[in-house]
Amino acid sequence: MGFVNKLRNELIDIVEWIDDSRHTIVWRFPRYHNQIKNGAQLIVRPGQMAILVEQGKIADVFEPGTHRLSTDNLPILSNLKGWRYGFHSPFKAEIYFVTTRQITEMKWGTPNPVIMRDPDFGPIRIRAFGTYTIKAIDPEALLRELVGTDGSFESDEITVLLRSIINNAFAEVVAKSGISVLDLASNYSDLSEQIRQACIDKVDTEYGLDFPQLYIVNISVPEEVEKALDARSSMGMIGNLGAYEQYQLGQAIATAAANPAGGLAAAGVGLRMGMAYTGQMSPAPGHHATVPPIPGQGSTQWHVAVNGQPTGPFSLLQLREAVASGQLTGASLVWSPGMATWSPASAVADLAELFMTPPPLPRGQI
Repeated sequence: MGFVNKLRNELIDIVEWIDDSRHTIVWRFPRYHNQIKNGAQLIVRPGQMAILVEQGKIADVFEPGTHRLSTDNLPILSNLKGWRYGFHSPFKAEIYFVTTRQITEMKWGTPNPVIMRDPDFGPIRIRAFGTYTIKAIDPEALLRELVGTDGSFESDEITVLLRSIINNAFAEVVAKSGISVLDLASNYSDLSEQIRQACIDKVDTEYGLDFPQLYIVNISVPEEVEKALDARSSMGMIGNLGAYEQYQLGQAIATAAANPAGGLAAAGVGLRMGMAYTGQMSPAPGHHATVPPIPGQGSTQWHVAVNGQPTGPFSLLQLREAVASGQLTGASLVWSPGMATWSPASAVADLAELFMTPPPLPRGQI
């Protein structure tokens, strides 16, 4: 009896899996050379299922709970050999534990850009990434199609397959959606659900898996498209483009007036922007209408040399204001159409009056 007791102690009488991993999907009980004792206890914890395989065939699938492994309740074991032992007859079988809880922290992304046709921008390339979870819902299909005889099957072993399925579903859903790239962000939830359902259709029956959750975290476009979107957003924020241009011109006039180093050139720029502000800019291309001169101001346009560079043209009124502010002197070189060369302003007959000073009053009238 001593030998029988020793042999009995080598047999396995409790079969269980205490899962301390967050990414193990299937785990095979390490039987080695030991045999399972007839009448042994199989403990299946919540979030698990167990599959008993005998001689390459699936004998039974066990739900969470405590089960007694006996030939009385497992008919397939009644045909096993080895009943020559005088104690509880042992049997050899493989037991796989399958986790049925959700495997989280799974990530997906498009390795290459996906082409979509945008109603505003035409064909554009987009990239996307997000997260998802998986769950085993058919342990038998999972064992047959993916696990085989692996002692431990991790979620990382099917990451490439699952990402390919998600990317394929993403390309199909986005291409058929007809949603503008401007509206993609507001449709993340709806698109995510469509992609999730498309993925479930491909893996639930074939691999025994489910996608309980799938989310799009971000969809990005090429840099040039981002710039175009930013420009369109800026235009939308501006609203009235004419009012915005007038505001910009007003700001530039104030800047020019506050810049004493600009001299006559700054004054001229400010005056020209002031003219644009009041709608007196040059006509649009294709129009040849000219703005008539202000009565009494003359039609001659003058150019003034400032720091060795020609500036202008300026009207006589503008030059008069420049003389009053000290920005134009009699020695300043000027030119207008019809003059042969640049001449000092005081030497030009039409401008000489700008530099005249009144004579002193007679003594008797002071």
